Amino acid sequence: MLSFSPKLFIWLPRLKHIYTLLFFICLPLILLRLIWRGFRAPAYWHRWGERFGYMPKLTDPRPVIWCHAVSVGEVEASRPLIQALQRDYPEYQILVTTMTPTGSARVLHHFTGQVSHYYLPYDLPFAVRRFLKRMRPAIGIIMETEIWPNLISNCHQRNIPLILANARMSERSARGYQHISGFSRDIIYRLTKIATQTETDRNRLIALGAAPERIHAIGNLKYEINLPASLTEQCTAIQRLWSAHRQVWVAASTHEGEESQILQAMEKIHATIPDVLLILVPRHPERFDRVFNLCQQAGFNTIRRSTEAVCSDEVTILVGDTMGELPLFYGASDLAFVGGSLIPHGGHNLLEPAALGRAVITGPHHFNFTEISSHFFDANAAIEVHDADSLADTVIRLLQDAALRSTMGEAGRQHIAKSQGASKRLLSLIEQHLPHL
Repeated sequence: MLSFSPKLFIWLPRLKHIYTLLFFICLPLILLRLIWRGFRAPAYWHRWGERFGYMPKLTDPRPVIWCHAVSVGEVEASRPLIQALQRDYPEYQILVTTMTPTGSARVLHHFTGQVSHYYLPYDLPFAVRRFLKRMRPAIGIIMETEIWPNLISNCHQRNIPLILANARMSERSARGYQHISGFSRDIIYRLTKIATQTETDRNRLIALGAAPERIHAIGNLKYEINLPASLTEQCTAIQRLWSAHRQVWVAASTHEGEESQILQAMEKIHATIPDVLLILVPRHPERFDRVFNLCQQAGFNTIRRSTEAVCSDEVTILVGDTMGELPLFYGASDLAFVGGSLIPHGGHNLLEPAALGRAVITGPHHFNFTEISSHFFDANAAIEVHDADSLADTVIRLLQDAALRSTMGEAGRQHIAKSQGASKRLLSLIEQHLPHL
């Protein structure tokens, strides 16, 4: 267990008050950012009351299991867990909170009518208290490393078990928390259980003050991929629309500063393989228009998926400007580049295209998925590129070598299969703290 010095007990409340005061001071800037983002994604202009804890009480009388998944990636990772909770604990209702409209849309897409959904309020004491009073969760499960001091403290005060699930702690984040080690130690100590992705994450959290007996390395929930049975048929149908002879690659979850490099690579690829088709899928919906215009300005014959226009042989780029179709694009392509990695954003998840047996390419900046990327490189299931030229050369090589693509795709599938099981281990931890009715 942890030991605290008398000085620490004096300073911890002060640090918490300072944190809350800074949050209040920054609140106008946070609201201005919501307004600004709303010009590109109008959903940010709606449901502000929820962000301050003003949401209707749940009408279902059953007790609540609450799961917080900040955005799209966390919602996808939590799907097998939520489905298992629905199956194993029908006497409870499920509440899912997110922070972003895209996360909200994904919850509604997967669970319409099956779970309740609200935005998680900002980490302000009055908003958190109002949320907990209205929702009255029997247990809370927070996906990834969403450490909100006031939320965690209020759950602790109300004796609400709180489990941090699929937690990861990068070396850089750990160094940052060390600067406020006393404060972070106190907050982490109030968590009932922590389920980390790897043993490395576990050791870093223990170094920050987590009690070893409360923290378990259970694996990565993102390996628990559940693809719809109809996906293969949908992919075959869309491939027919693009004509079967064309080779297709997808650049997915791209960010500002990446598309220009991808388009530069596409010029070289197109010169070598004239009938190639690129599916370009920006990460954020508010950037769909800008990316479409960039493609046209670069001289490529470009259409948007949302228009349902025919993707004829003359079309060079299809901009994926719809929500929820990324698995379809992966499955209909010959290989996948996963974005957020040509720029220092940290990368995105390699698992979804790999689960579909696709050869995977990533840029050098994959520090948000270091462990997964490392395993994929070791298994020869992914290739790292560094710039537009190396991206072009790698895409050309893979498109011209079907055997290499197949070998990489199968290696990725096998690695995913042997890495699954985190959901069952997490359910076991949850069961220990879930009141049985």
